[in-house]
Amino acid sequence: MTTTTIKLGKGGPEILPFALGCMGMGAGNWYGNDNEDESIATIHAALERGVSLLDTGDFYAMGKNELLVGKAIRGRRDRALLSVKFGGLRDPSGAFLGYDARPAATKSFLAHSLTRLGVDHIDIYRPSRLDPAVPIEDTIGAIADMVKAGYVRYIGLSEVSAETVRRAAKVHPIVDLQIEYSLLSRGPEKTIFPALAEMGVATTTYGVLSRGLLTGSKATGASDFRAHLPRFQGANGEQNQALAAAFMRLAAARGVPPAALAIAWARAKGAAQGVTIVPTVGSRTRAQLADALAGLDVTLRADEIAALEAAVPAEAVAGTRYAAPLMAALDSER
Repeated sequence: MTTTTIKLGKGGPEILPFALGCMGMGAGNWYGNDNEDESIATIHAALERGVSLLDTGDFYAMGKNELLVGKAIRGRRDRALLSVKFGGLRDPSGAFLGYDARPAATKSFLAHSLTRLGVDHIDIYRPSRLDPAVPIEDTIGAIADMVKAGYVRYIGLSEVSAETVRRAAKVHPIVDLQIEYSLLSRGPEKTIFPALAEMGVATTTYGVLSRGLLTGSKATGASDFRAHLPRFQGANGEQNQALAAAFMRLAAARGVPPAALAIAWARAKGAAQGVTIVPTVGSRTRAQLADALAGLDVTLRADEIAALEAAVPAEAVAGTRYAAPLMAALDSER
């Protein structure tokens, strides 16, 4: 596996071009898996292979995800870079109540994340979404205060528009934007990626495997949040599974795992567009991690990229990536 590192944005840390998404790990996660031992073993395996960037959120599993990540990095903090999203509000039943990115709330969320993770600083801190009631300048200003105080090292963003990134960057340097991107979700190519390339901001792209669609994974039941996403439901699901089958046939012909091919495609697209793409992959087992990391050693020619996009044309994808209310809340979709 490659050991070549890249810089996360103009002024960010040096990392392997891969991030481990931890949202699906441990008890109470959105995929219904609760194998904490395997989750921790997967984090350890990633760190041992040079993957340093670990992504979590303070609202994942109502704080339990941060506790799990904190447990996993105990004694290994020097190898890990923690990327933490904040601001998602949830009630005791787990229902979402919106977002809060007011300056005081931002600093309060940070204090509790530091406690749950058992660390004295967070490497990259980012609002999970744009709070429509709070100017992005105010939120970034509050995080910048925490950078000056030593509690945060770098600032990132998540699911915001190019204009919002520009506004935020005037307050404090932004190292990366976290946004969904895959063969089935290519919206950022239009305006967001060109703006990031111009500003020297990297992107940590999640959903590169389309939440498992591109690897043949299906929702396991009502506790699996994918069962409630438009792209997995009914006729949409059938159409998208046919696209995924075509993709998996190409992976088989190439002799690589589907996950590896999806990751190689994303990285190649970033290179072609002049933006640094760091796939953030939610591998929940060591086997899944190995398949994903294989993508760092796959190089695609222009004709191979074209063949993949012909097999999975963006206009053939059925359904939006989130339900309508959540799509309406995304600044990145405006």
